[in-house]
Amino acid sequence: MTTVQNDVVLDTEVAARAPFSTVVKTGQVLSIIDLGGNQAVDFLAYDAGDTSKRYSAAVTIAAQRNIFLTTGSVLRTQEGAPLLTVVADTCGRHDTLGGACSKESNTLRYGQHTRHQHACVENFLTEGARWGLGKRDLVSNVNWYMNVPVEEDGTLGIVDGISAPGLEVQLRAETDTLVIVSNCPQINNPCNGFDPTPVRMVVTGGGAG
Repeated sequence: MTTVQNDVVLDTEVAARAPFSTVVKTGQVLSIIDLGGNQAVDFLAYDAGDTSKRYSAAVTIAAQRNIFLTTGSVLRTQEGAPLLTVVADTCGRHDTLGGACSKESNTLRYGQHTRHQHACVENFLTEGARWGLGKRDLVSNVNWYMNVPVEEDGTLGIVDGISAPGLEVQLRAETDTLVIVSNCPQINNPCNGFDPTPVRMVVTGGGAG
């Protein structure tokens, strides 16, 4: 898939381990491009006009009767309103259950020696503060490109990714939507192939992002 280059509103590379945010206007398309392959992109979405309305994993999963996101999936608020629709996806499936890494969860899972490591929750808090959002505004997030299979007994695993360099997912905004991203810094499990890499964000369509 080649990202449309005409009518580009925003085209930026998000460094490994870094946060990012923008408002995607109604009808615009956000493309998230995995430049190096197997790079998890933690993602939150809010109604830009009323950030108390935000992505709900539970409502999104229930509405589509599938725990994975791919082409045709609609990211919905807790009220059921659509925020973003996946209009194209060359990876195949994306996680809704694995959550975001934090200093606390890293310490619990991998030991005290990891406590100093930067994590997605810190990225979300830093970037969310630019929009007046705080810790109470964090909800269960999407993990684009992260491979989290669910076993028959209900256990989750974070395993080698199924993405590859240049794969992308495209999201059409159904309303003005604030998106907040953590380009995941995790190095203690294979969600980033133990080597975080940059990703590219492209917004196309009318209006300013």
